[in-house]
Amino acid sequence: LLLALALLGTVSASHPAPRQPQGVPAGETTQLRYAVVTKLRTYSGAQSYCKDVYRGQLASVHSAARNQELQKLAGTYKIIISPWIGAVTSRRAGQWESYWEDSSPWNYANWAPTHPFHIVTTCTTLSIRDGLWRSHFCFQLRPFICQY
Repeated sequence: LLLALALLGTVSASHPAPRQPQGVPAGETTQLRYAVVTKLRTYSGAQSYCKDVYRGQLASVHSAARNQELQKLAGTYKIIISPWIGAVTSRRAGQWESYWEDSSPWNYANWAPTHPFHIVTTCTTLSIRDGLWRSHFCFQLRPFICQY
């Protein structure tokens, strides 16, 4: 089964998924690495870039400490546009819902007042100024944060 999944690109046969360390919130792991990419991409373009270049995905955030870490990391790149992170808000089964693209649990949020929008499907940015999350149209060109 692992070989079949590895051939399909969903699991690496030589690098099994890291185990969850004790004392770390569900959905968060200390082994993750992050990369701020200053090339401007749409949300889907950013997802593809993270997958193709890092074999990862857009960052999911599961704690205030991780949110602050990513805010500071992005701030070191002198970017002025808030980067994409891996959250989407859309209507599912008749209700608005925010979720992480990597399917990790939605156990932390840091929305700015009036966000997320509940009008159309939106993608999420992390403000390097205040650390708050904001909804934006997914076709906008922005820098982004990959996790791998």
